[in-house]
Amino acid sequence: MSMTEEQQEKLARAQEILGYEFKQEQLLLSAITHPSATEGRPVKYSYERLEFLGDSIVGAIVAAIAFDSFHEIDEGGLTRIKVALVAGSSLSDVAAKLGFADIIVFGSSETGTGKRGLHSALENVYEAVVAALYLDGGIDAAVKFVRRTLIPHMSLDLAAQPENPKSALQEKLQEGGITPTYKLIETQGPPHDRTFVAQVYAGDQGLARGTGRTKKEAESQAAKSTLARLGEFFGLGLTEEERAAKEKAAAQAKAEKAAARAAKEEAAAHAKAEKASERARIKAEKEAARLQKKQG
Repeated sequence: MSMTEEQQEKLARAQEILGYEFKQEQLLLSAITHPSATEGRPVKYSYERLEFLGDSIVGAIVAAIAFDSFHEIDEGGLTRIKVALVAGSSLSDVAAKLGFADIIVFGSSETGTGKRGLHSALENVYEAVVAALYLDGGIDAAVKFVRRTLIPHMSLDLAAQPENPKSALQEKLQEGGITPTYKLIETQGPPHDRTFVAQVYAGDQGLARGTGRTKKEAESQAAKSTLARLGEFFGLGLTEEERAAKEKAAAQAKAEKAAARAAKEEAAAHAKAEKASERARIKAEKEAARLQKKQG
């Protein structure tokens, strides 16, 4: 199959990033090709089918390594580690740092859109690349890549992360009488490759945002980010000294805002008084002129 100059360049760059030379280059080309670039052609020419296979392979590799690495963690902890690592946000972040954004072949329908679906495309391509490595070089090739790129982010701390961030956040905030709500604030990408952006709200106060391939995942990521920043938003988890400093800074900011508002109101009142005085002066002068004219 003949390739365009763009496909050849991105294929070569992809193999450099992977540190692996494919025997079946079409596998890798499909893995880095966005569906928008294969409209009207068989599905095998984009990453969609490979992504399906890669999702299972990545999950199996992460599960096996977590199982071998953490002997004292129970099933729940191992599940939390796996879920955190294979989450869409995790895979897209890893893919972005590897430089995958520069090797994805997009179609003309994505031109000029700023690659709105890039977040989900990065995740999809990561999974598809793992599948391509498995099909071309066997499980060892896939494991080597995942170990080098994703496993360094595996840690015992992930076992402590809540499986359901939304429930964990609700429990935390309801301690202070706050019930979080979620709003979908942006939808990116074409219909077949959507990325959703959601934001957590506490009343009218917007908290952290999250992205995902589904609304549910976007809300979950937003809740997870908010949990990590509770001290910033509400002072939860801070020491007494940190909380006092935060309250002092907030009080100072509030006082400065009030002072600025008072100064603005005083200036407005002064301007209004001057304007009224000027109108009275002009009126008096006109009246004096009228009387003088009448007497004359």
